[in-house]
Amino acid sequence: MSHDNRPLSDGALAKLLVQMEEIPQAAPALAGRGVRNLPRVSMAFEDHPLYQQMAFQRSFADFAKLESPYYRLHEARAGATSVVEGRQVTNFASYDYLGLNGHPEIADAIAKAVAEYGSSVSASRITAGERRVHRDLESALARNYETDDCVAFVSGHAGAVSAIATLLGPRDLILHDALIHNCVVVGAQLAGSTRRIFPHNDLDALQAMLEADRHQFERVLIVSEGLFSMDGDGPDLARLIEIKTDFSAWLMIDDAHGLGVLGRSGRGIFEHQDIAPQGVDLWLGTLSKSLVSCGGYVAGCAAAVDLLKHQAPGFVYSVGMPATNAVAATVALDLMRREPERVLRLQRQSQRFRERARQAGLDTGESWGFGVVPIVIGETVPTVMLAERLLDQGVNAFPIVPPGVPEKAARLRFFINATHSDAQIDDAVDCLVREVRNLGDASLKQILRGGAE
Repeated sequence: MSHDNRPLSDGALAKLLVQMEEIPQAAPALAGRGVRNLPRVSMAFEDHPLYQQMAFQRSFADFAKLESPYYRLHEARAGATSVVEGRQVTNFASYDYLGLNGHPEIADAIAKAVAEYGSSVSASRITAGERRVHRDLESALARNYETDDCVAFVSGHAGAVSAIATLLGPRDLILHDALIHNCVVVGAQLAGSTRRIFPHNDLDALQAMLEADRHQFERVLIVSEGLFSMDGDGPDLARLIEIKTDFSAWLMIDDAHGLGVLGRSGRGIFEHQDIAPQGVDLWLGTLSKSLVSCGGYVAGCAAAVDLLKHQAPGFVYSVGMPATNAVAATVALDLMRREPERVLRLQRQSQRFRERARQAGLDTGESWGFGVVPIVIGETVPTVMLAERLLDQGVNAFPIVPPGVPEKAARLRFFINATHSDAQIDDAVDCLVREVRNLGDASLKQILRGGAE
């Protein structure tokens, strides 16, 4: 493959993109048993179909002179700013929504936890890893959602997978929003339940699915998100509760991005929409967003939490959460409660970004303008190119491309931080508009609704 400096034509780019969809598949295993009938498939990891796909995409990026946006080295605490490969940038790629990462009160609590408990609890909680800090965190989260109890997992993704796989089985049905997080999909697959997908936020379609099929299954779980991490919007929670009640189903809400962002005091989507949180059976979330820690949680009734604490493999067979993670999240949740002005500033700055982007003609999709604001570009290559150019101008916004989002829906995702200044937000939007126009690619002419001729 040539690596000269000639620009790739639109036709060549289009041809390569088509080729990228033709991913090589593994050869089927031969029938029968025994050494002579072993499948004639290479056992080299380099020949694995997924690795071949990655290699092809990297070759394409190299040919098109696109730098990979993945695993860029950050050399500072990421907040409203960061240092990327030695250069300070305005950062819109990290989800420290309330600007609490590195807060002195949290840092002091972590130092005390290390002194008392060390860097690990050195066992699963069910055996010898239980510590008071775990119970304090779970109690604080349960109070936030007004539930009986809560269980904190060492991993957000693994916690969701393990909880869903524990509570449901092959005779059950899981219905989830088309844009649900991967953890729910994997959990449903592991459960062996029938899985149905309803169009994004289309609750009429959800109701129609239940009317047609509810009678065929024992237990039913409906899953949506409080704030969708790629689109920045959310569901009609009251309607979801009505539907789950009518069809005798459980309702799980993944509020990972809603906690700390939605509602007048940041308690999540139920506060944002003034809905009693008890209408939701299971509140799912992570500690890595507004709570600036690491791990996950499920909050619900006492029986559900008791069941998960004794049966969920991702809890029972995993080491307990480090005490440092638990105290960091607990103190962050307390700071959110004591300093609601952080939430209000985050919401105000998010609205500023969205409105300025819309006024400039940029497509922000269906974003509510709280914490997450996408700039929808459409095609993959222009999206990655635009991200590179923004970074060159000192603005770090990550490109989200398929399969992270649907085909033709690539976008730059902007996470707004409570500590982003007006100037940083205004400069980012101005830079974005300027670089869209400077890119000059025909495929970008429709990014700005007014045209960038």
